[in-house]
Amino acid sequence: MKMQHVYFDLDNTLWDHRRNAYLTIKDLFEKQEITSKYNIDFEEFHNVYHDINEDLWEKIRDGLIGKEYLREHRFYDSFMHFGVDDKELALYFEEHFLDNIVSHNELVDGAEDILDYLKAKNYTLHIISNGFQEVTERKCTLSGIAPYFKTITSADAIGVRKPNPRIFEYSLGLSDAKKEESIMIGDDWIADAMGGRDFGMDSIFFDVYKEGKQGTGLKAITHLQEIKEYL
Repeated sequence: MKMQHVYFDLDNTLWDHRRNAYLTIKDLFEKQEITSKYNIDFEEFHNVYHDINEDLWEKIRDGLIGKEYLREHRFYDSFMHFGVDDKELALYFEEHFLDNIVSHNELVDGAEDILDYLKAKNYTLHIISNGFQEVTERKCTLSGIAPYFKTITSADAIGVRKPNPRIFEYSLGLSDAKKEESIMIGDDWIADAMGGRDFGMDSIFFDVYKEGKQGTGLKAITHLQEIKEYL
């Protein structure tokens, strides 16, 4: 059966979440004068935050915690690492982070070009994101990529996250797409690549941080332009 539907993950696949988050946290860090008040270097803080946030998102993906736990802990635990026990400060960062991150809308290198390429070849494009519903569509709209997609599915819409097969089933159902004519592309090895494969779709792992997952039996790329080799 001819491939017709292309499903993309959003964060760090098309929308450069890592870069946009870095810029947002740096703005908040400077506004609150964290370095002068607490003698904390921003780069060190960001590295700690990044590791904590990644670990919490993996636990959300695996169903071990909910998003409220993540929102309560990612900044609080980051500041605690530096001996700053201030829940009010952590809450300020969390609330303003979600409000302000969409003011930075850098895309992953090659994102618009590959979307133009796929649309020109008459593929129907979709988003399946594990992100919060309240920001997923704003990211797509404010970055200018929303018009490319027929459907945008966020995990909050159905209460499960990739790799749970229900989110793939739900998203395909929105467009009456068949597994055999659909492909999933994303940067999370478990959620996107293996999640799509285990659901019965073809999948491409976007090895954006060069984790070396090639040679595992699944398609893998390190730049979005390489999608052209498969579609």
